[in-house]
Amino acid sequence: MGENEATLPNTSLQGKKMAYHKVSADQRAPGHSQFLDNDDLQGTALDLEWDMEKELEEPGFEQFQMDSTENQNLGHSETADLNLDSIQPAISPKGRFQRLQEESDYIAHYARPAPKSGHCNFCHLLKILCTTTILFILGIVIGYYARKNCPSSVTPSGTVNPQLYQEILKTIQAEDIKKSFRHFTQLDESEDDMEISKQIKTHWTSLGLEDVQVVNYSALLSLPGPSPSTVTLNSSGQCFHPNGQPCSQKAREGSGQNPLYSYAAYSARGTLKAEVIDVSYGTADDLKRIKGMKNVTNQIALLKLGKLPLLYKISLLEKAGFGGVLLYIDPCDLPKTANLSHDAFMVSLNPGGDPSTPGYPSVDGSFRQSRWNLTPLLVQPVSASLVAKLISSGKARTQNDVCSPLELPNNEKRVVSLQVQTVTKFKPVTNVVGYLRGFASPDRYVIVGSHHHTAHSFNAPAWASSTAVMLAFIRALTFRVERGWRPDRTIVFCSWGGTAFGNIGSYEWGEDFKKVLQKNAVAYIGLHSPVRGNSSLHPVASPSLQQLLVEKNNFNCTRRAQCPETNVSSVQIQGDADYFINHLGVPTVQFAYEDIKALEGPSFLSEALFPRHATDIEEMDPFFNLHETITKLSGEVILRIANEPVLPFNALDIALEVQNNLKGDQPDAHQLLVLASRLRESAELFQSEEMRPANDPKERAPSRVRMLNDVLQDMEKNFLVRQVPPGFYRNILYHLDEKKSQFSTLVEAWEHCKPLASNETLQEALSEVLNSINSAQVYFKAGLDVFESVLVEKN
Repeated sequence: MGENEATLPNTSLQGKKMAYHKVSADQRAPGHSQFLDNDDLQGTALDLEWDMEKELEEPGFEQFQMDSTENQNLGHSETADLNLDSIQPAISPKGRFQRLQEESDYIAHYARPAPKSGHCNFCHLLKILCTTTILFILGIVIGYYARKNCPSSVTPSGTVNPQLYQEILKTIQAEDIKKSFRHFTQLDESEDDMEISKQIKTHWTSLGLEDVQVVNYSALLSLPGPSPSTVTLNSSGQCFHPNGQPCSQKAREGSGQNPLYSYAAYSARGTLKAEVIDVSYGTADDLKRIKGMKNVTNQIALLKLGKLPLLYKISLLEKAGFGGVLLYIDPCDLPKTANLSHDAFMVSLNPGGDPSTPGYPSVDGSFRQSRWNLTPLLVQPVSASLVAKLISSGKARTQNDVCSPLELPNNEKRVVSLQVQTVTKFKPVTNVVGYLRGFASPDRYVIVGSHHHTAHSFNAPAWASSTAVMLAFIRALTFRVERGWRPDRTIVFCSWGGTAFGNIGSYEWGEDFKKVLQKNAVAYIGLHSPVRGNSSLHPVASPSLQQLLVEKNNFNCTRRAQCPETNVSSVQIQGDADYFINHLGVPTVQFAYEDIKALEGPSFLSEALFPRHATDIEEMDPFFNLHETITKLSGEVILRIANEPVLPFNALDIALEVQNNLKGDQPDAHQLLVLASRLRESAELFQSEEMRPANDPKERAPSRVRMLNDVLQDMEKNFLVRQVPPGFYRNILYHLDEKKSQFSTLVEAWEHCKPLASNETLQEALSEVLNSINSAQVYFKAGLDVFESVLVEKN
């Protein structure tokens, strides 16, 4: 906690700084010396520019200027020698588009002639001439070096060539990503999360990223116990570890993986001797069928991972009265190339963030709740080979290579003794956060997130892959910044800690800066596990950003020999985008390469974290070309969102997505369809009346562009509902998987109400969806009314 106490005050200052960039550059809080000198210069120039522009706009100013020219003071004549181009573009009160057209006139207004003097002798004139010549030459020299070295001489993105993005991205090389990946995998054996965070900070800082900080939070982590969990067969007395190896010490040493790390974080701990009951995937129908056949109270459920969120299935088992869970992945649900039958895995039962501070950040002084486990069930992940031994089955595949799912016969009884050993401790969780400050709208944040290794967690190569991709993009971006360019909006780079335990780092940072992010966060681009296969590109995006992703993919496909069809969808994903989607309603994008067979199988298998080696990723992408593609695709989307004058979000696509979600035979959906039709009408009008003119530079007004962007970035907030089943997204625009196109909460409510006489759950879900659609329709209509009122006032 000592380290935490020293770091958290800096975190608070950082939150203030994020919100403070939008007020004034010359009101910087103490301690930010990194920007101090440059900002003071810009702030002074801005104040002067603001006063001068107000004078220019006053009636009769031109006459005043002519009459008073004779009395001008020469004390500030050196202002004419300053490099105005390097100062003026900081933040103009009139907006960057109008400023670009005023620059020449603006400079001309303030180029004042020297006052005349007809009463000087020849010697005096000669002295003045010599002095003027020396000052002139000195001014040229100073101006030359100031322009050459001054970092504030940035080029506004509104004037750059459209090929700028490609010029930035072409510096990204697969070989550089490969070197970074290998470097980070060598750090993985470190048990100290802080050490890896410091390494990442060093890399970012050396590339020129601004104000890089290491932010600590003290969080309650569920860790492996002093000895592995065990499953003992009552009939034979055989004891097994979760990976299927016998409990003997000799077998443990030759198992190829540490059985300590095969556990469910935040499970209850203890011992339970009970009958094992096969519940298949644990759906409502599965449990209804089983409860009609057996007494499940305090028994152990044999549960397959997949098809539904694990947290939802655990909640159903709790309600049914089970006492424990043996969790596994059926080999038939995996690609044939995935040989994981003998591998156990890790899962987390944490919905998100530090369990001891739900809904608020775990900073010093916060009240800590006693939540050592998040379920009363004893939950233990086990390998498919152990399940095969449990049910006395041979191989899962038949001779004809047709997979036969693992299944425990209903007429057979298996009794086991399950022992679960975990410990909970408060440990530091570290985030690394760096900023590339925006030029025209520094108070608007495009957040880019990856994750790094946390001690006692699996999936090490995935974080190295994610971190290497982010590092490659930072390198390309800062290379261009050093040559005088900046994005319009601030890009915030985040490397999250504690992801495997329930996205703890991203949740705590989001809760810490919630008020700032609610107003200023524009988009989140995730780089979580970018290469999980090598056969299919799998982009996931908010409905408002799907069109942008399709455009980018099609554009990149025209430059490649092979161009597989890519389906962009809005489905629930693993990783740190969770908080930004479900609590902030921020539009989100994430690219990843997958195995096409994995995409065709059950969803939510990625909730399992298997032990992987760096060689696995290098075998999938030996030349790191897939990593390069992910970096460039993600980078182009980041640049578009950070630089386009009008945010590239499509309002109409949201309305169309809502209508598509209501198709099919759905009960009580008439009123929803009526509201969805109104939403589409408002979105179409908004798209045609406001977005199209704003995208035309000739019709673009800075104040209207700002208002329009404010509307666009907050569209998805209307679809955040209050209550959803465990594991479901609060943002109802996202589906459980690509096979279901209806609202997930309504699908679950209909399934829940099938065996019940009351439909109260369904009515509550319908009300939540109805209120979201109505809120969005009112939101677009209010935006149109505001724009119309502004036009009336100007006319």
